[in-house]
Amino acid sequence: MTATRPAPEGTRLGELWRILPEEATASGDGVLEIGGVAVTELAERFGTPLHVYDEAGLRRQIRRFVDGLRDRWPNSEVLFASKSLPAVGMYRIAQEEGLSVDIAGGGELQLALAAGVDPARLHFHGNAKTDAELRMALDAGIDTIIVDNDDELDRLERLLERPQRLLLRVIPGVEAKTHASQATGGVHSKFGLPLDQAERAIARMQTHPLMRFEGVHLHIGSQILDTAQFAEAVAKISTVGTFGTYDVGGGLGISYTYAEEAPSVESYLDAIVAAARAYLPADARLLIEPGRSIVARAGVTLYRITTVKRTGRTFVAVDGGLADQMDIALTQQRYEAIIADRLHEPWTETVQLVGRQCESGDLLVDGAPMPPARVGDLVVMAGTGAYAYTMSNNYNGALKPAIVFVGDGDARLVTRRETYDDLLATHAPALAGALV
Repeated sequence: MTATRPAPEGTRLGELWRILPEEATASGDGVLEIGGVAVTELAERFGTPLHVYDEAGLRRQIRRFVDGLRDRWPNSEVLFASKSLPAVGMYRIAQEEGLSVDIAGGGELQLALAAGVDPARLHFHGNAKTDAELRMALDAGIDTIIVDNDDELDRLERLLERPQRLLLRVIPGVEAKTHASQATGGVHSKFGLPLDQAERAIARMQTHPLMRFEGVHLHIGSQILDTAQFAEAVAKISTVGTFGTYDVGGGLGISYTYAEEAPSVESYLDAIVAAARAYLPADARLLIEPGRSIVARAGVTLYRITTVKRTGRTFVAVDGGLADQMDIALTQQRYEAIIADRLHEPWTETVQLVGRQCESGDLLVDGAPMPPARVGDLVVMAGTGAYAYTMSNNYNGALKPAIVFVGDGDARLVTRRETYDDLLATHAPALAGALV
């Protein structure tokens, strides 16, 4: 079977290739292959639902950011926003490809350390860090803590026993063009301090004997498709003062649907660096924090169809849903889906692709074009490499899917599927009769 990237009449494959993983192809008999491995083989070996990542495309995308920023601004660092895919296998790739890592909680810290990430490449975010988390980070010797508020400075004053590098998160006052739940840089954001309060917090850090204040941090939001907003944020952060480090966050969006056109990594970096040249000191250290734009396109979710109902509307139900695609319910994110083992057949139906969780809101794709669906067909949802695994949950007792990395015709399991034993383990006290 020869791997091709055709667009047979009656399909939309020509548009779909640009949102599927870079190493996605179609076999001669119409089966989707990712990294040289057929989805039929992946389903047979690992079961469904299954998160599948194109490892070569993933690594290639990382290098676009790391090399591209270094070429434009040598004194720079790219941090992986690990909340987008907090899996040990992904942390390991980040370490291997020269990314530093930002974490936003004790669990992400533990996963990164378990993956072998050098603590000197870890940056700790969060608007409500606890004493326990800060102590854990300090004991690990992480590079930088991004301070969010005055209460956190109180905690650090109690906990610091040796010098610690700090950045301060500020609110730039940029209203990002994105879903309200993903906007973080507006004047009413829960993250960071407004510019007037930031000045006082900076003065406090600069006078403390163990606080090594390095500079400022901002983040305006996620899934942003207008690069001018990133440039605006850089201009705003420059008004806080002249420092050695400016972390301008992440947020670059991707093309989730046939209609969306996301900026390229190159155009994003051009916008950021042009603004940095205009507004920041020439010798400053420049940091960015891509997450979604690194992992989203590289990953798909593989399902099997369990039910087809034609009741005035056609409902195609799969063996996953809300429990492994929570982002749809939270942000109304639109995705595209295909029947992945019959790519070349005409797409003659428009269906409601739904999940198995007991909620009417468990709608994966509203109006998905595909061939007439059959029980047992394999469905792939494109662009689910960011946040799907992160937000997976046990709704209706669902088990969290496995993660597989594919490349060069091989597939390797990096996160196993949750089992019912795992699900029951947290209830051990009650099962043992400890409940009174």
